[in-house]
Amino acid sequence: MTQVTSAHGKADGSGLPQVPSIPLADDRATAAGADQSIGALVKDATTHLSTLVRAEVELAKSEVAKEVKKGIKGSIFFFISLSVLLYSSIFFFFALAELLADVGFKRSAAFGMVFGFMLVIVTLFAFLGWRKVKAIRAPERTITTVKDTAAALTHRGEPKP
Repeated sequence: MTQVTSAHGKADGSGLPQVPSIPLADDRATAAGADQSIGALVKDATTHLSTLVRAEVELAKSEVAKEVKKGIKGSIFFFISLSVLLYSSIFFFFALAELLADVGFKRSAAFGMVFGFMLVIVTLFAFLGWRKVKAIRAPERTITTVKDTAAALTHRGEPKP
């Protein structure tokens, strides 16, 4: 079998990993001519089919890995954006407290009210998160089928009670 890279890879191996390929012409077949047996032809076809399937799996793995890397790089930008938004929110809360102070509340009371509001929001989201985590259950169907399969394999040939 020869080794080739995908269309995106370079021949020197610096691109995508090499994958097995089916040769276009088999030197043994052309040298032997038509005197190959059916068994040898079936063996060659099976070998080529196996190589083709492995090559397709390798191609799929390399493409998926490439796309996952793109997704991770994109998600980093979303994480940075979310971090800046969270750090910027402090200015919103300061502005809200100053607005309450300008309306007529004492400055310390305005900041206390904003802090209380933030605690209420934190408590609400913590409660919602706790409810979601509490709702997580074990995969009962999978556990049951695994137990059934194990029981069927361990009691082969034995009559059921």
